[in-house]
Amino acid sequence: QVQLVESGGGLVQPGGSLRLSCSASTSILGINTMGWYRQAPGKQRELVATVTSGGSPYYEDSVKDRFTISRDNAKNTVYLQMNSLKPEDTAVYYCNAAIIVTRIPYDARYYWGQGTQVTVSS
Repeated sequence: QVQLVESGGGLVQPGGSLRLSCSASTSILGINTMGWYRQAPGKQRELVATVTSGGSPYYEDSVKDRFTISRDNAKNTVYLQMNSLKPEDTAVYYCNAAIIVTRIPYDARYYWGQGTQVTVSS
C-alpha cells in the first residue's frame, strides 16, 4: 500500500514563505509525475503545480514566479516552495503521485496525500 505523507503547512502572514514536502512510502517500479493541488473552502480542488520524473515543471498561472516545485527521486519526495504568499493562497494543499505499477504494458495508479492546511492571514 502506497502512502503519501505531507508536511510543512501552517499559518503565515501575507508576503511570507512556506515549504511543503510530500514523501511516498514506496515507489514500486517508479514514480512518474508528482504534483500539488489545493482546495479552498467552497471551491473545487485545483491544480497548483506538477513535475515530471525528469524534473520538468508546470505551474498554474496564479502561482507562476512565486512557487517552485522540485523533487528528489532518491527520496521519493516532492517539494513546493511558496514565496510571496497571498490570502487567496489559503487552502488545503494535497500531494499527488503517479506510481508505476507495471511497465509493459505501462500502468500507473494515482495516490493522494491527506492534505496540509496553508493559511495566509495577518
